[in-house]
Amino acid sequence: MTAESSSSRTARAGRAHAQLDDIDLALLRALEHDARISNKDLAAQVGVAPSTCHARIRSLVRRGVLRGFHAEVDLDALGRGLQALVAVRLHGASRARLSPVARDLSSRPEVREVYLLGGAEDLLVHVAVEDSAALRAFVVEHLSTRREVAHTQTSLVFEHLVATPLVAGTAL
Repeated sequence: MTAESSSSRTARAGRAHAQLDDIDLALLRALEHDARISNKDLAAQVGVAPSTCHARIRSLVRRGVLRGFHAEVDLDALGRGLQALVAVRLHGASRARLSPVARDLSSRPEVREVYLLGGAEDLLVHVAVEDSAALRAFVVEHLSTRREVAHTQTSLVFEHLVATPLVAGTAL
């Protein structure tokens, strides 16, 4: 998790969006579909020279539009087939420690993602563990015992459906 604030990301994303042209959008669509595509094949698919494709991808990375290239790992194969979302509410006086708590949690091996929220809950923690005993241990040892934490609510993930790619179709 980065320490960058949501407002900083939003402002940067707004600037980046204003600078994206049809070639950039085509590159992003193709990469969302297959991030392992070769530069040569990506260039051919988008209709630009490989050198242009490479320069455009480097520019998208440098501008923060492309923040990474990821592999999707089968959590069952790693022995972490039980996933849960844990909503966390901090004590009012502890809300000033929201970011440090989130960073601390994101460093745990069980944690896949941490979301800082507005609303009734302060954090949403996505965890992947071996079994219900490991989930219970995580919640008890790393959440419920923290003095900042006022309340947790754990929801098991039965299935995860991947949404439509962000740059689907011809326009954002």
